[in-house]
Amino acid sequence: MSTASPQTQVGLLLREWRERRRRTQLELALDAGTSARHLSFVETGRSKPGREVLLRVAEQLEVPFRERNQLLLAAGYAPAFPERSLVEPELAPVREALDRVLTAQEPYPAMAMDRGWNVVAANSAFRAFAEWVDPELLEPPVNALQIGLHPRGLAPLVLNLGEVRAYFLERLQRQVAITADDDLATLLELVAGYPAPEHEELPAAEATAREILTPLRMRTPDGDELSFVGTVATFGFAGEVTTSELSIEALFPADAATAKTLESLARER
Repeated sequence: MSTASPQTQVGLLLREWRERRRRTQLELALDAGTSARHLSFVETGRSKPGREVLLRVAEQLEVPFRERNQLLLAAGYAPAFPERSLVEPELAPVREALDRVLTAQEPYPAMAMDRGWNVVAANSAFRAFAEWVDPELLEPPVNALQIGLHPRGLAPLVLNLGEVRAYFLERLQRQVAITADDDLATLLELVAGYPAPEHEELPAAEATAREILTPLRMRTPDGDELSFVGTVATFGFAGEVTTSELSIEALFPADAATAKTLESLARER
């Protein structure tokens, strides 16, 4: 068990976050409305930060809400951001918003995920895709990255797997860097270990276009070829941990043939 004082604990955490964001003490202090001397004392455990100062510093460092609460607890303060289960009555408006967005996306696939890429809600089009994966991968918690990139998931159906895999691994790497979440780091190690073809380097002009619209090309078990572009949406002005960590992943047909196939599949369900 750690014997470090609360002042030392919060100081070490703040320094880790500052160094992770590559900010100097002076830069951070100026932006947070405090002095570099005070910030230095906080980081070395010689001074305890006030609650408001700590929150301002965390905001400037873009520390996620979950980790801001950890900083507050380390300093001996109560958490500032509530965390509720998605099934609790207080989050009913969030669930209703998710249902509306996912239903409106029909007949195209969409799902909502938590920070760990676990699926918390999905529309019928996404659930139809899930029928093509090994049932073991659908045991809760259902992880979207494992569904998409596991050899017994959708990966064998993805025609440009190397490109798609590289895109999602890069996203997950950025997320690990932003959050310093050990569970996400473990997920990254797991998914990066899945076999996949080498990612082909594209010419500069084409690579720039792909940054705007990264395609997902796949073939259904019946042999129909599908092409998608994807979007990611989050909740604006979220002040609660669970809501702030939710994201909605939606796929749109990239061509008329894909739209027609999806509409046909929807009629069969």
